Parts: sequence; structure tokens; C-alpha cells
Amino acid sequence: MPRRSLLVAGARDSIPMLVGAAPFGIIFGALALASGIPGWGAMAMSALVFAGSSQFIAAGLIGAGAAVPVIWLTTLVVNVRHALYSASLLPHARHLSARWRWPLAFWLTDETFAVVEHRFREHGADPHGEWYWLGSSLAMYLNWQLWTLIGVLLGINLPGLATLGLDFAMAATFAAIVAPQLRHTPVLAAASVAGLVAVLAHGLPYQLGLMLAALAGVTAGLLAEQRRAPSSGTPS
Repeated sequence: MPRRSLLVAGARDSIPMLVGAAPFGIIFGALALASGIPGWGAMAMSALVFAGSSQFIAAGLIGAGAAVPVIWLTTLVVNVRHALYSASLLPHARHLSARWRWPLAFWLTDETFAVVEHRFREHGADPHGEWYWLGSSLAMYLNWQLWTLIGVLLGINLPGLATLGLDFAMAATFAAIVAPQLRHTPVLAAASVAGLVAVLAHGLPYQLGLMLAALAGVTAGLLAEQRRAPSSGTPS
């Protein structure tokens, strides 16, 4: 398939994720303002961090007056899952130059991973598969900037926007991403353990429950992957 067609296909296949991320971006923009982050700061966070879950957590911690090391550590742990995404996609990126690897790594989100991993798993390796990956990445990135901006503008004029309940889109989007992956034993183990720990540690301050859940989930997934490794030729 021509490179331009792959670029367009990557963006096209990401459309359901773009729709799911829209309310998520609006709520982040409004929540950032409510947490004391200026509009330009919210836009800079979306442009330079580009990690929805971490941005939400960081905004909440900033609003609660958490210390900077706590914010750094919590967002780092929450984003550890991206290391697993990268490891999963490494066979398809091993041949790429640093000029490709660095931007694709920065733009790798839950949504893009789901779209790209499904493409590679269903259609196999493509000589120019990085263009499909780039199409999904750019679509998600530009979409996130747009809806963050809309959230900031609406948040300025509608201060109560963050309390309207649009954050249901976060749970719906992640459920759509995770559900198809649950047939894989490591993913099922990670999701089950992380969910249980998140519920049990819900009352901890500074979103520490999410940090513990992320750590527990990643650990469970890695252990399950290691146990499966000797028999990786058999379906899980």
C-alpha cells in the first residue's frame, strides 16, 4: 500500500478513538483551569506531555497542593505502561531510524497503541507500516490539542463545566481499548490486579491508589508474561 494511503488509513481507523477522546480533552481543559493552571499552561501540558491520564492526575495533584516530587513520581508510575506498549511494538520499529522512533515514541498513547497493534496483528508487517502508525499518531495528537483548547475556552466561560459528568468518556474509551485485549493472559492479569488494587486503595490521598494500582498491574502483567514465555508458541 502506498505511504500516503497508509497515513490516511491510520487516521481513519483512529476515528472512534478521536470521538471518545473529545469529551476527555474538554474536561481536561476545564479541570486544569479549576485546578489553578492557566489556559496557556493547560495547552502546553497537552502539547508537551500528551498523556491524558497523567495530565488529569497532575492537574488534580496541583489543585490539591501536592509537592512537585509527588506529582512527578505519580505520573511516572502511571505512564510505566507505555514501556510495555513500546516493547510490544518494538519488532515493528526495530528497523526505523531515530528520526522515526523518537516522534512515534512521544506520540504513543493508549488509543494509538490499540489501533496500531491491532493493524500489525491482523495484517502482519508492512514495509512502510510506520506511515500507518504516523497517521494514527498525528490524528490523536491534533485531536487532543483541539479539544483541550475547546475545554479551556469553555472553562473560562462556563466555570462549572468540569462537574457536568463528561468524564464518563474516559472510562468508556479505556474500556473499549482494554476489552479486546483481555483474551491475552498477561493483559487479563494486569487489568484484574490493577482494578482490584485501585478499588482497595481508593481512599489514599494524592491519587496514590492509582499509582499503586499501576505498579501492581504492570508487575502482574510482567510476571504473567514471564510464566508464559517458555510456551509462547501456544495460544493463551
